[in-house]
Amino acid sequence: MSKENNISVDELVNSVDVGARNLEGAEKKLLVSLTVGWAIFQLWVASPLPFILDFGIFSGVEARYIHFTFALFLVFIAFPANNKSNKSHISGLDWIFAIIASATGAYLYVFYDQLALRPGSPILQDVIVGAIGLLLVLEATRRSLGLPLATIAFIFILYSVFGSYMPSMIAHKGVSLNSLVNHQWLTTQGVFGIALGVSTSFVFLFVLFGALLEKGGAGNFFIKTAFSVLGKYSGGPAKAAVVASGLTGLVSGSSIANVVTTGTFTIPMMRKVGFSAEKAGAVEVASSVNGQIMPPVMGAAAFLMVEYIGISYSEVIKSAFLPALISYISLIFIVHLEAKKMGAKGIPDDSKTVSLLLKFTKFIIGFLVMSVLSYLIYFSISWVKDVFQDSAIYIVLASVVVSYFYIIKVVSQYADLNEEDSDLNVLPDFKQTFMSGLHYLLPVVILIWCLMIEKMSPSLSSFWASTSMIFILVSQKALKAKFRKESATSIKQGILSGAGDLFSALEAGSRNMIGIAVATAAAGIVVGAVAQTGIGLVLADLVEYFSMGNIFIMLILTALLCLILGMGLPTTANYIVVSALMAPVIVSLGEQSGLIVPLIAVHLFVFYFGIMADVTPPVGLASFAAAAVSKGDPIRTGLQAFKYSLRTALLPFIFIYNTDLLLIDVTWYWGVVIFLVSTVAMMVFSSAMQEYLVVKNKWYESLIFLLVAFTLLRPGFWLDMVYPPYQNVPLENIASAYESLNDQDSLKLKIDGFDKVGEKTTFFTLLPKKLERVGEIEYFDDLGLKLISEKDALLIDTVSFASPAEKLGFEFDQRIVSVNVSSDRPNKELFWLPSFLIIGLICWSQLKRKKRNVN
Repeated sequence: MSKENNISVDELVNSVDVGARNLEGAEKKLLVSLTVGWAIFQLWVASPLPFILDFGIFSGVEARYIHFTFALFLVFIAFPANNKSNKSHISGLDWIFAIIASATGAYLYVFYDQLALRPGSPILQDVIVGAIGLLLVLEATRRSLGLPLATIAFIFILYSVFGSYMPSMIAHKGVSLNSLVNHQWLTTQGVFGIALGVSTSFVFLFVLFGALLEKGGAGNFFIKTAFSVLGKYSGGPAKAAVVASGLTGLVSGSSIANVVTTGTFTIPMMRKVGFSAEKAGAVEVASSVNGQIMPPVMGAAAFLMVEYIGISYSEVIKSAFLPALISYISLIFIVHLEAKKMGAKGIPDDSKTVSLLLKFTKFIIGFLVMSVLSYLIYFSISWVKDVFQDSAIYIVLASVVVSYFYIIKVVSQYADLNEEDSDLNVLPDFKQTFMSGLHYLLPVVILIWCLMIEKMSPSLSSFWASTSMIFILVSQKALKAKFRKESATSIKQGILSGAGDLFSALEAGSRNMIGIAVATAAAGIVVGAVAQTGIGLVLADLVEYFSMGNIFIMLILTALLCLILGMGLPTTANYIVVSALMAPVIVSLGEQSGLIVPLIAVHLFVFYFGIMADVTPPVGLASFAAAAVSKGDPIRTGLQAFKYSLRTALLPFIFIYNTDLLLIDVTWYWGVVIFLVSTVAMMVFSSAMQEYLVVKNKWYESLIFLLVAFTLLRPGFWLDMVYPPYQNVPLENIASAYESLNDQDSLKLKIDGFDKVGEKTTFFTLLPKKLERVGEIEYFDDLGLKLISEKDALLIDTVSFASPAEKLGFEFDQRIVSVNVSSDRPNKELFWLPSFLIIGLICWSQLKRKKRNVN
């Protein structure tokens, strides 16, 4: 890779993620001091220390104010005004902007008590500060994220103020300047809303954790480990790129940073084994962008979903995991097919050949050992907590430290990985590679353990994971020198080097967060405007009009709008914007059309298509980043990446109609079946798109594969044609029908009437069977619902406050005009049998063709 190309890549990443300025002297010291101070503040807020010491306790809102004050000051000294600005010096105007912008944020913290005494009644001083703050947020957004998000936020501000002058279809009464500033700046409905709260509480710590891992060498470890396992196979470097990008994406908050972090290593290796510049870049883009849909972080969207949907973090992760894993497996399969088509080889392997049976045996033994070890650890910690109660935390911490010392002693017996080696000619040895970085798995295990086993908050979980990584970062070099019996000077140098790495990681984590914090604030303007103006209802009307009531066309239009809205936006802001604008559209129109979808499915749908904007030309920033590394054409790279990503675009449509893919209300063994069948379906779909399986597909084989993939993913489509999924129940039998339901079933009701804002509406809803006892037909007391019989309907007479009925959308004076229950019909999975038979026949036919061609 040329020096010039390196510079272009670095400039692209810096301008998007950390700021293009590279300061010197006192200005650099100030920047480093502020970024490190910001990281220390966030660690303090997330830790239990304030409550233990009864000192430095900040409320959630106060922490948001301080968090954003740091971001506002840093954005104007880290990001130049434009490409022509001095990148080694801060201009006088930027100093003024930084001071004024941070003052507008600090104002809210300093005058917090006074502002709390005048809610909704800002004085002139409040309005002036807020108006200046909003304008500087727009400028900060332009600098750190480019024009797209700044333009969107500005348009929504204009729409809020000049709503009465808009065309009649989107017009509203408009809001005054006082009302705008109060809503957007002084309350927690706009800039300082849920999005910035999540940035403060969760996102910063996870971004910092990723920076600590990267600085400690974990990123290089993940990449080299993936190459040592997959590099020798056909197209191995490309397969390793997919896995490495997936591992990096576990904690990465930026698809562009993911592309460059792994791409500078993987793209040249893919080129070396025969991939074109565009295909090498496209593989990296597809796998890196997919990293944003991979739990546990999902580009910080996972934590936002918890707040927006109102379900637990573990539920979000459970639902998001299977589609992301299937998407990665199918991408590896796509890479395999590409490699086979072009005859690409892997990296030469000098190690002794091991039989497939022996490999499988070793894998099973390793899996069983890890399972037993995990159980013993879980049992031991549970026993310690039961016996020692409050003192258990100290015993667990001591055990973790002892384990780390033992692991680092083992690791010190192996040579350190060379981070500069990006052009391997010989396959890395797996044992050497894996064992040299074994200690990097410890903080990842701590993170997952705290999140999934201990059920700690994401904030506290990331604090413990980051703390463990800080300890590793500072101590690993010195301990390795000690265990290797090196000189005292080497140990001292190891300590100093570790401390330097820590400061660099704290700075990198904070600089990575500047753009994310500004993005959540700017996206908060959009969310605030939607709430203040009701534009969400207007968008629903527009999509309904253009879709002509067809639910599938509605989903396609929504997907296209998410692609447009997501262009040029970082992951966090991307999700906030599309979820605020487009998720309510799917919910409302789905209810009107009889498609009732869990909220998590809706939010994942819009999130997937928002993320696809990073791939899709003409704006796809990740494609431009990959092209800068591969020296390929960015538009062709983006188009190829889009083709590779079609499997990801298919998944949201599937889990809207088939929520089994999200593991909603399914048993563990049925979840395994769904995973296996869905994986086969996506591989078949990938084969159809690549027009290749064993040999080149005939045109009709690709068409059949598309049909088979659809059948495997949504078998109920064909069954619905023969057996309708619901059957009508007479209105007077609603009580008996409800009482006869299984606990997992629901009544499907069609409701006619008016919604909360007085608009006439017709929609469908599900009445779940969650309670055993049901009263008479007029009194559904357990659900907070009272019904009165009419001639052709049931009138909703009473809906109790905060009752299950109110949460389901029931309103006073609405009418239930139809009741449906699930039909008794054959299992839809019967359609899987002919599908698998067809796959087998086509595979057999292609194997015969390949044999004839060889002969």
